[in-house]
This record gives sequence, C-alpha cells and structure tokens, in this order.
Amino acid sequence: MRRSSLLSVLAAALLASIALPAAFAAEPPRLIQKDGRYAFLVDGKPFLMLGGQIHNSSGWPSELPQVWQSMATLHANTVEAPVYWEQLEAQPGKFDFTNVDAIVQGARAHQLHAVLLWFGTWKNGNNHYAPAWVKADTKRFPRMIRPDGEPIDVFSASGPNAHNTFEADKAAFVALMRHLKEIDSDDHTVITVQVENESGGIGSVRDFSPESNKEFAGQVPADLLKVAGKQAGTWSQVFCSEADEIFQAYHQAKYINEIATAGKAEFAIPLYANVWIDYPAAELPQRQIDQPGIGYPSGGPVQKLVGMWRGLAPALDMIGPDIYADDSGFYHDTMHAYHRPDNPLWIPETGRGDSFGKFLFAALGEGALGFSPFGVDDSGWNILGDEPWKAHANNFALIGPMSREVAQWEFDGKLKTAVEEPGQATQELDFGAWQATVAFGFPQQDGRRAPGTKDAHGVALIAQVAPDEFVVTGIDAGITFHLPGKLPWIHSEIITAEQGTYENGVWKPLRLWNGDETDRGLTFHAKPEVVHVKMGRF
Repeated sequence: MRRSSLLSVLAAALLASIALPAAFAAEPPRLIQKDGRYAFLVDGKPFLMLGGQIHNSSGWPSELPQVWQSMATLHANTVEAPVYWEQLEAQPGKFDFTNVDAIVQGARAHQLHAVLLWFGTWKNGNNHYAPAWVKADTKRFPRMIRPDGEPIDVFSASGPNAHNTFEADKAAFVALMRHLKEIDSDDHTVITVQVENESGGIGSVRDFSPESNKEFAGQVPADLLKVAGKQAGTWSQVFCSEADEIFQAYHQAKYINEIATAGKAEFAIPLYANVWIDYPAAELPQRQIDQPGIGYPSGGPVQKLVGMWRGLAPALDMIGPDIYADDSGFYHDTMHAYHRPDNPLWIPETGRGDSFGKFLFAALGEGALGFSPFGVDDSGWNILGDEPWKAHANNFALIGPMSREVAQWEFDGKLKTAVEEPGQATQELDFGAWQATVAFGFPQQDGRRAPGTKDAHGVALIAQVAPDEFVVTGIDAGITFHLPGKLPWIHSEIITAEQGTYENGVWKPLRLWNGDETDRGLTFHAKPEVVHVKMGRF
C-alpha cells in the first residue's frame, strides 16, 4: 500500500508538471506594473498591440472578408472591431451573437488578437447605437435636456429614470462578457474590451432636467470631493465655471464604472475607455468652439479630467486618448496627459494618414501598450478623406516581428526612440556609458549637418540588450554610437553589426553590416531592417 501510494503521488506530480505550461498559457490577459512602467500580458508575456480599427459599419459578417485582407496589408497583430447594442439586443432580453462570433472566429483564423468596442449608451457623444426599442421609449430611457428645455439625442446619466438606461446597457454588456468567456476563455483572442465609445454629450454640457438641476443646486458628493481634493459646497461653489462639465463627468464615470464592474464579474479581462479629447481650435478647425458639449462630448475623461476619472472609475484598467491632430507638440502633450502612474499609455485611435506614422515611435518611447490607426479597412469610404497612408503598414512590418521583444524592452526600461521634428535633424539618446547620435535624412556628408527629410518623418528605435549591445532600427536615419564626451570612433568601435530578425523570440542573423553601411553610422532607409550591434572600447 505504501509503494502504491508513493507511485500515485509521483504520477500526480508528473501530471502537474506537464500541465504547468498549459496553465501558464491559459493565464488571462492582464496588466502589470513595475517601477512606474506597465506591460500588457497576453499568455503570460508582454504584448504590444499593433492595431487597426475598422470603420463603424464594418463589424458585420458581410464586411469581414475585406477586413481580414486589410489587416494583412497593415501587418497588424490586433483588430479593433465594434459591437453594436442595436444588433446584439434588437429585442429586449434576446441576444444575437452572430456578429461577435464572426469577429472572434475570423480574428482567430487569421492569427489576430481582437479588441471589441462596445457601442452602447454612448458612441461619439450620442445614443445612435441603442436598439430601436430603447430609442422609442423616451420616458423610460430619458434624454439629456439642454438649458433651453429641448431634449437631444443623448441619454441622460443623471436625470429622472437614468438608471433604466444604465440597467439596460449593463444587462447587454454582461451578456456580451458572459458570451466571450464561453467562447474565448482558453484562446485569448479577445484581449480587452472598450466600454462605450467616446462617452459624453454632444449638444449640452449636462442634463438640465428639473431633477438634475435640483441635484446640481445641492452639495457635491463626498466621493468626488475626496477624489478632487476639494472642500464641501454646492457644485458651483466647489467647481466654479467647470461645475456643469464635472457634474456630467461624475455621473458618467460612475455609470461606466458600474458597467465595467458588472462585465468583469462575468469575464475578468482588461477593460478601457477611449476619449474624444479636448482640441484647441487651431488643431481641428472644423470644431471652432473649444467648449464641452460643443467642441467635444461633455463629461468624458478629457486631458484635465483623466485623473478624476481614474479615481471614480477604478474598474477601468486604462483610459486611452483618440488623437487626430498631427501637430507634434500637441500629440506629445496629449500622451503625457494620459501616461500617468495610475494610467498606462494606450492609443486606441489615431489618424491613418502618413503624417501620423512617426507617432508610433513617439508612443513607444513613452512606453505605450499599443497603437491603432482608425479606418484602415477597405470599406470604400473614410470620414478622414483619401489621404495616402502607407506609413503605418511600413512601421508595423518593421516592428511586428519583434513586437513581443519591444513590449518587454519597454517594460524593462531599456528602449528609447527618436522622432524627427522640423529643424531637429540630429538628436542624442543617452544610455549612460554609451550615447547614440541619431541623424535624419540622406545623403549625410562628412563634416556637414544631416539634411533631415522633407516632411520630418524620420524615426529611430534603440534597445540596450546588454551593457555594450543594442538592437537598432529606424526609417531614414543614421545612428552612431559613441562614448560620452567623445566623437564617434574615438576610443570606441563597432565589434559586430549583425542584421537579422526575431522569429518566435529567437534572434536569427541574416548578414553582417560593414563599410558603407556602418562607416557613417548604421543607416536605415524605408526597407524594414533590424541590426544587433556590439560596441567595443580601446
């Protein structure tokens, strides 16, 4: 009996050891944080989302064949696709997952991960994706009221019976998350879900129904005072000219937090909110008035309110800005606003035009978990126009094969990037014992400044993988390593410069660079090339 028991224990231990890798792979997606840096874990390892968001009306089975072709052209590893409340629950309590299943199964078949976008109570500051039975019953599902008493096509988050809309949305979202758990618990095709879309109100800064006005005249709730660091008082006393917008943001953040909480109770994967950010009028001239409810949906987690939202909506794992202005200063300022100790940087939407291409590298330099241009499927129409957009595909082709490595280097604090700006054709990157001079544009002649590129699109990415070793790539850039305070080649030299690629996490060398490819630095043009360089001192 003792020998039999011992054999049973050993067999159980063997089975457990065999099961360990499978259990590790079954780990659901999650976010982790270390030393102020974040990583998005998929199957237990840092993952970089190189995404493509499809058009609003492309999440239908009839449209998906061209979606998969477009994702291949983009070299994306993740597709962002909408889920429509009006389709999911066309009849109260009856759920149709046809579209969801087609997206998930198609993404899986094409070796893509998926981000699902819940178009529920809010989509771009309106209620346009609610089911017909919700839209038709304005008493049960009330609208926001403007200051002049007129209702608008936005559901109220604070007025009378607003809880009815909340409960209906929550029930549908819970059904969605429960279904995802049933079909995707082991495969991890869906790695995160967006809760609503650019939430808020377009047409009014808040709900001005009698009930909301009465609440607005009263005291600010204690939980908001704590988050905002304010003393007690009425909304106007505490928040002055911003009181209306913050009133809307308070109710909206708590509304979405409760929906996210209920969804996570069904399927505990990361959830996030995206933002129609606050643009200065000069950045988006089609919206000249920089006011909540006019220039952007009132109540959303815009730059000045992201901290408040993080405090009021802890069920959200991250809040990501949708950035459609290609001014470098504004783009960087926006990333800084959302890259916080309590919020990882993630760009869920950005312009698809070539002028936005270099911002992938800017985002990687900020530790971004992902980057996704909008409108990249071939639907035949695009709200952004017909501008050329090859840059994102070129960038994804370059970064994609080593995206896991890039995500790990970001998390470990080993990665730096340089992005060309007009008049800044040369930049320095500091790696402590080594410095890297990045010079944009060609030809780069001896003794002359780098010429830069005509449209300032040059980029470079460098990861320090050992004390004297670096992985280097770029576009229209030359990169030279040197010792601090020394010119290149003074007491230093390249030992080897090995071009290669990563395959399943393993570096595969292709050839050695030397001569013209290295004498004036490592030179990168449009062709996707990656070099592992080892430096030496003498």
